Amino acid sequence: MARHSFIQIEKIKNAKGRIHYISSHAKQENLYATMNTTDMVFWRQLSKESQQEFQKSGTKGTCIEARELIIALPEIYTDYAPQQVLELFTASFKKRHGVECISALHHNKKKTNYHIHLIFSERNLLEEPEVKIASRNMFYNEQGKHVRTKKEILDADGNIRRECRVIPKGNVYEQRLFTNKEPCFKSEKFLDDEKKCYTELINQFVENPKEKLMVFAKGSIYLPTKKIGKNNPKSEEIKADNEVRTQWNQTVDMALVEGVPEAEIMTVKKEEISQKVWKSIKEQGKMPGLFRRIVLMAKKILEHIIQKFKMPLKPQLTVDIREFREMQHIHAQLVQQSKAILQVEQEELPKLKYQLTQVGGIFKKRERKVIESRIDDAETRLKNMQGYLGMIVSKAGYKSVQGFREVYRRTEAAVYQYQQELQSWKEQTGTMRPEKESIHQQIKRYQEEGKIKRQRPMKSKSRGAR
Repeated sequence: MARHSFIQIEKIKNAKGRIHYISSHAKQENLYATMNTTDMVFWRQLSKESQQEFQKSGTKGTCIEARELIIALPEIYTDYAPQQVLELFTASFKKRHGVECISALHHNKKKTNYHIHLIFSERNLLEEPEVKIASRNMFYNEQGKHVRTKKEILDADGNIRRECRVIPKGNVYEQRLFTNKEPCFKSEKFLDDEKKCYTELINQFVENPKEKLMVFAKGSIYLPTKKIGKNNPKSEEIKADNEVRTQWNQTVDMALVEGVPEAEIMTVKKEEISQKVWKSIKEQGKMPGLFRRIVLMAKKILEHIIQKFKMPLKPQLTVDIREFREMQHIHAQLVQQSKAILQVEQEELPKLKYQLTQVGGIFKKRERKVIESRIDDAETRLKNMQGYLGMIVSKAGYKSVQGFREVYRRTEAAVYQYQQELQSWKEQTGTMRPEKESIHQQIKRYQEEGKIKRQRPMKSKSRGAR
């Protein structure tokens, strides 16, 4: 296989620290050359202004102070003077984009990866700095945000709080040294263009046509087969390679038929074939059969993805889970009230009535009245408790206990069915940790059957474990 060029881009969140890392002999065991198209004052000012603008914008995340290209070079480049190589590649970038750069030429520790780190600014210096003068005293809080009055930055004792600041009238309160970031550096086209430009530049100094690099084509999810020339001494090896390429392509066809997205297939190809092949060649050189093993392993991964697409769809809960929890709470109240009613109806009243039958004679008239009074109280309580059952469901918006129980029965059955289906789905798919449940608002017809129209939304109450 022809070797592909490797040019990677990274975001730099701490330009000063990264510059020190790539250009320090203390940090780099095999550092051969460095180059700076400007001076360190530029990079310090760039970092400071980038951070100030980022803080002012209120954007979440991390400020990007600069960007970095990592350019892998063929080992033949170790025959050339390191400083000349670095200056050639750095000057080439600055000429194309007109921005300042700082770069370094390294080997990794094992000396198997000869490469350039090229940090570049996304901004240029303005021809004239933009300076703003305070027309009155300017006050800034701890977050660096401008506030209207001095009172807003004072503590309880009337002193200016720590980390707050005041810029007196007539002083500079804002200074801008750099232009806005060039948006082109964020685009995929930028990296694609750099790969093409640097691959062409690398190949200018590679004399052997077989060692020249090529830019990896991203367009296809298939692997091309190679033509076997007449009397080719590697015909058997190429034939074996073509066989696994064909197997991969056939698996891709199966994946497309099963509905696997092309983007997902391309991800497998990129991560499991292209990157691993490049890494293995870079670290171990060309090894017979290694490509075939990589492709066959990628084929197994793709087959596993196909199996996932063949699996049954995960069941969905067909009720509003919040509504169901509220209904569970109402049901618990009804059960509790029902138990209390039964206790009065089946225990307390029968016991009192029995006591009444045991009290007779003219001398126990007073005792009979006491028991009769207790019976009247118990019957009154029982009547009120029975009436409260209706109040419980009425407060929740239901017409009757019967109407509530019908809705609750259907909802509980739907939840139980979902739990059974989910368990069955887990067993079929081997899912140990299912995704977060997606609750859909349904069962509206059940609510309409058993509920009266609500006057206002129910308030959520904090309850204990259910």
